[in-house]
Amino acid sequence: MFTGSIVALITPMDDKGNLDKDSLKKLVDYHIYNNTSAIVAVGTTGETSTLSYEEHNNMVMWTLEFSQGKIPVIAGTGANSTAEAISLACRFNNSGVVGCLSVTPYYNRPSQEGIFQHFKAIAESTELPQILYNVPIRTGCDILPHTVARLAKIKNIIGIKEATGDLSRVSQIQELVHKDFILLSGDDATALDFIQLGGKGIISVTANIAAKQMSDICLLASKGQFTTARSINRKLMLLHHKLFVEPNPAPVKWVCKILGLIKNDYVRLPMIPLSAHGISILKKICIEAGLITSDI
Repeated sequence: MFTGSIVALITPMDDKGNLDKDSLKKLVDYHIYNNTSAIVAVGTTGETSTLSYEEHNNMVMWTLEFSQGKIPVIAGTGANSTAEAISLACRFNNSGVVGCLSVTPYYNRPSQEGIFQHFKAIAESTELPQILYNVPIRTGCDILPHTVARLAKIKNIIGIKEATGDLSRVSQIQELVHKDFILLSGDDATALDFIQLGGKGIISVTANIAAKQMSDICLLASKGQFTTARSINRKLMLLHHKLFVEPNPAPVKWVCKILGLIKNDYVRLPMIPLSAHGISILKKICIEAGLITSDI
């Protein structure tokens, strides 16, 4: 459940910015059908920083409801307040989620000791498995390998989503942690290389719109069939990059709308919808990737 193609699920909203439960069901069904390994509900791609506590809770619980036990659900529970992150993690005790994904404290820019104490406090507050999430470009702080190694000794910290795109981190972390510690890529463009170096999968933005392809890539890679996996990945490479032509998740929400997976591509301020320039770029890439036709 913590390997393969795990989708960093978007949070669908209507044209007024309210949560769209019907579209969420369609998204969950899409991932079940296309063999996505697990769903991260309300991670950072799910616009967690603009959702209320109640909305956050509802999104996770609705995702669990729609999954019907057919696909594991991981709750996004990160926050830059340790107390808030603890509250979120504890909220999902005995809920049915299989674990939590917790991003490094953003804006605060804590020291390595501060990062360690933050995640230690969260892990000690719950029995749920914890996955660390390192994305320095968005948070302003970086979990260095020696800190990951310290955290890996805590029994329910089971892995890390490493989104720096720095492939050297795979071997650096592997050398310091026990063999069961799970390394997941958080960067679609380098994920296949990450897996070939010893990673166990990807928590993916691209999987929102290319679920089968990402699932196939990870399955083939797990079997050592990297030549075939690369042929699929090559067709998605520009998409991996251009889904960030403007700040995530506006681009991927636009594609989800075009594919009919959601009704509206609304994003909450301070995010804004994909611009006309962004649409022109992304439409061309989606046509080349075979996701949409030229007449859309």
